[in-house]
Amino acid sequence: MDTAAATAAGAGGPLPQAAATGPAPAGTPHPAPGPLRRAARRLRERSAPLRAPRLDPYWAAALFFVAFAVLAVCRFRTMSNSSWDLGIFEQAIRGYAHFRAPTVDLKGPGTNILGDHFSPVLIVLAPFYRLFPSSLTLLLAQAALFAVSVLPVTRAAARHLGRLPGLALGIAYGTSWGVQKAVDFDFHEIAFALPLIAFALEAVLRGRWTAAVCWAAPLVLVKEDLGVTAAAIGAIVLIRTRRAGPLPIALVVFGLTATALTLGVLIPAFNGSGSYDYWNKLGSDGGADPAIPLDVAVRTTLWVLLPTTGLLALRSPLLLAAAPTLGWRFLSHDPHYWGIDWHYNAILMPVVFLALVDALPRALVSARPWLRSYAHHLPTAALACALALTTTLPLSRLSEATTYRIPPDVPAAERLLARIPDGATVESDIRPLSRLTGRTRVFWSGDTRGLSPDYIAQQRPADRSPRQALADAAARHPRSTYTLLGDSGGLLVFRRTSAR
Repeated sequence: MDTAAATAAGAGGPLPQAAATGPAPAGTPHPAPGPLRRAARRLRERSAPLRAPRLDPYWAAALFFVAFAVLAVCRFRTMSNSSWDLGIFEQAIRGYAHFRAPTVDLKGPGTNILGDHFSPVLIVLAPFYRLFPSSLTLLLAQAALFAVSVLPVTRAAARHLGRLPGLALGIAYGTSWGVQKAVDFDFHEIAFALPLIAFALEAVLRGRWTAAVCWAAPLVLVKEDLGVTAAAIGAIVLIRTRRAGPLPIALVVFGLTATALTLGVLIPAFNGSGSYDYWNKLGSDGGADPAIPLDVAVRTTLWVLLPTTGLLALRSPLLLAAAPTLGWRFLSHDPHYWGIDWHYNAILMPVVFLALVDALPRALVSARPWLRSYAHHLPTAALACALALTTTLPLSRLSEATTYRIPPDVPAAERLLARIPDGATVESDIRPLSRLTGRTRVFWSGDTRGLSPDYIAQQRPADRSPRQALADAAARHPRSTYTLLGDSGGLLVFRRTSAR
């Protein structure tokens, strides 16, 4: 018994129950925790391995895969195609999946896609498409490829800057405007380039030169111009090693040679005209400016570097990997390549973020106090900027109920398109493509080159009646007659009844 209790007991009887505030005598057992507390403790103990810092990049990649996939599925269910590219790539992959040439009739009857853009990497998706023959397979594959690129960016950032700054930059990369714009653009072959570039530059940051070369080399199979990007990564390795090693030199030579052969030999060999169709997008086309206007170039470059890296990426040689992509865009007079729309900026995002990861450690130990402070706050600022911009970008639609709601015209449109039999020839514009390219032979509207398709599917024109649209179709195919098969869900479908 303690002294205070003994004094109180001797003075006037037993101590009241409420006054016993001292510690329990030694050996007195503590009350057992309740079942909820025991369950929570067991859950924390069992989930501890899953909360290990080394798994953060994988969780980040998984989170973005779910977000990108949900967005893609919702757009597919609502028939919200933004271009014909999804149909083009489905036709190419469908050819690979059935051990045929990658024929893309949307580019013209019998067109081999290898004569347009050289992207044999698409054959990787052929087994998946054979199992799941739908354009949705391509959209989910793209979501996975974009999400995988989050892994090396987050891992490199955490390794060089710490867990929280690394997570901040990984999430900022996944929500960057360049990646989101690409996710929203149906499907494109550049989806393969993002993880390859990200893993290659992560290997550069780790000093794993062989891995960097191995990750960069397959870029020549993604698109004809990316051989120059592979060569730029080889040059970065040379700069980092400060010696003329055989591997980086081989990568530089391989990348430049592959691009030259692809543009000068391979694409012309598959192209019906014996040339590369996109040379006319470089330089002047007569009426257009010979190159991107200076103010557009400056604005585009600032959009690439400022909201993503606060311009600090300019302090890293890794930024050299962005030079080829920026170069050909700035030399082009095609307005689609300018500005911040479409998917053209996605390739630059892993480059600028990993260049920032490379530049930050040096800035954090700079002799200039303002630079140290700037670098210290930059990961948080980059994340805040990315999240703020997201309110106007595609991922913001995940918080809107209308994103998950199928408009009533979609089932009606699908029922109408289902009346077109498998294997038929169809002339189509953008909206019906995702429901047709997997089971019919589809041509682009107005580009059948003399072939009269069995069916014509098109969006109902706002300024034309079905009868007028039928007359337009008859004018495009004067040797055949067509009748209206259906007008539903905002679509018109005409069926060929005879050929003259």
